[in-house]
Amino acid sequence: MQQPPLELHVISAREVRELLPFDACVAAVRQAMQGVSAGNVLMPLRQFMPLPSGDGRLAWMPGYLGEPECFGIKLLSLFPGNPRVGLSSHVGLYVLYESAHGRPVAIMEASALTAIRTAAASVVATLALARPDSSTLAILGTGEEARSHIDAFQAVRPFERVIVWGRNPDAARECAEYALGAGCAHVEVAATVAAAAADADVICTVTGSPTAILSGRDVRKGTHLCLVGASIPTSREVDDDLVVLSRYFVDYRGSALAQAGELLDAIKAGRVTEAHILGEIGDVLSGAVPGRLADDDVTVYKSLGVAAQDLVSALVVYRHALERGVGTVAEL
Repeated sequence: MQQPPLELHVISAREVRELLPFDACVAAVRQAMQGVSAGNVLMPLRQFMPLPSGDGRLAWMPGYLGEPECFGIKLLSLFPGNPRVGLSSHVGLYVLYESAHGRPVAIMEASALTAIRTAAASVVATLALARPDSSTLAILGTGEEARSHIDAFQAVRPFERVIVWGRNPDAARECAEYALGAGCAHVEVAATVAAAAADADVICTVTGSPTAILSGRDVRKGTHLCLVGASIPTSREVDDDLVVLSRYFVDYRGSALAQAGELLDAIKAGRVTEAHILGEIGDVLSGAVPGRLADDDVTVYKSLGVAAQDLVSALVVYRHALERGVGTVAEL
């Protein structure tokens, strides 16, 4: 029997950004994370293949979500040196499948998808864990995720004041100018990490640093942190002291115990145990686990990124593409 041709929606990075507004992505990610904690997903841990050159890695993240039912896979190359030549460090594709017959229906650029869904996840966690009166946001890092986080918070949960820090002062100033252009009311550049953290109510670390840049002594009581940049067990952005003093939440427990460098190091040092993970963010969202208990609590959301976030975000993009006639249909 002759098979009908595959009709694939091919969706560019520009179109992904057009079709995935932050408010829609935040709503989708919030639902997905509750599904993760409810066990309504199939989600093998992210896998990496180091390349022989040592310059990069290939990663793949398959996933299945029960509600709404769909499945797909993200293929991504990670080349940390790319930003030095004006390219994204994360380059890849997402393939979305329909669940009735297992046919691929869309293929889309994955760097934009990843940047948007990662920032949306930080917004979801911040709304759940930060003090409601939080007014100052510190962004530690100046790359693509720093800018995506600025856009996400400005769209969904604006702050009165934004503080930017980066190792490269010129890059920090450019990121601050970007924040002003995004509509942030008051933007500053901090000379040091400690200065950025001193007045912050919410801190997002998006550096990918292999070693800790932020210490427990730098963070004031009541702060909420989204730890985003370090995503492999040999990298970390905060020290043991900060891990110990925090109420520590994760996106997915299995990923955290395999890949959260600062947690694994603190466990290895005997400072905490696996029980230091108080719950997944989906548990907090559903009310199964309490989040912030007091204004003085320091809360941490460890964001490693999970396949369910990509999946629901890709589904939003695909549905909007169908509604608006956006994208190129390829017959294979």
